[in-house]
Amino acid sequence: MRSGKPLLFALALIGALAIVAGIGSTAFFFGGFFNVAADHPDPTIVNWALVQVRKASIVRHATTRPPAGLLDNAAAVQAGARAYATIGCVYCHGEPGVESATFSEGLNPPPDLRKVVNQLTPEELFWVIKHGIKMTAMPSFGSDRPPVRNNTIWSIVAYLRKLSTVSDANFKAWNKTPIGSNWVSGCGPGRASGCGPGRE
Repeated sequence: MRSGKPLLFALALIGALAIVAGIGSTAFFFGGFFNVAADHPDPTIVNWALVQVRKASIVRHATTRPPAGLLDNAAAVQAGARAYATIGCVYCHGEPGVESATFSEGLNPPPDLRKVVNQLTPEELFWVIKHGIKMTAMPSFGSDRPPVRNNTIWSIVAYLRKLSTVSDANFKAWNKTPIGSNWVSGCGPGRASGCGPGRE
């Protein structure tokens, strides 16, 4: 009987601490003490929790597979670059050769695609573009009126997969010429690095 008392005391203490922590958290968040200003950095534990929740949610929900052969299709990459510019992605994320709009500097988290684009699978990129992310500035382009079509979103994904190797000249050319015309010298369909339709 005696040996059970320390265990019961420990369990009671844990329970009491959990109740105090719950009450304290509720008072902190619902009492307005948590600063929701975009220019105020989140506490480390809050930032960590938000990132982990976001990653887990995207992984669980991003199940739509890309159309066969699309991601390495040069015409799709060019179409994606044009859609990226047309629907307004450039304002927050910038583009090769053009910086993002100055207001994007105040977004939290900062929308730096080059830091995250290669950490996401094509399925995850598609899901994020289509559905957006709560509590960030990332909108749901699938909720536009009219919504951005799935094929267009997949072409943007194809473009983003090549983003690190797209030149300024190529991006500008892809937005000036018809899809499939004028290849950069030495490039062609199937080339995986820095190539695609365009002109220098």
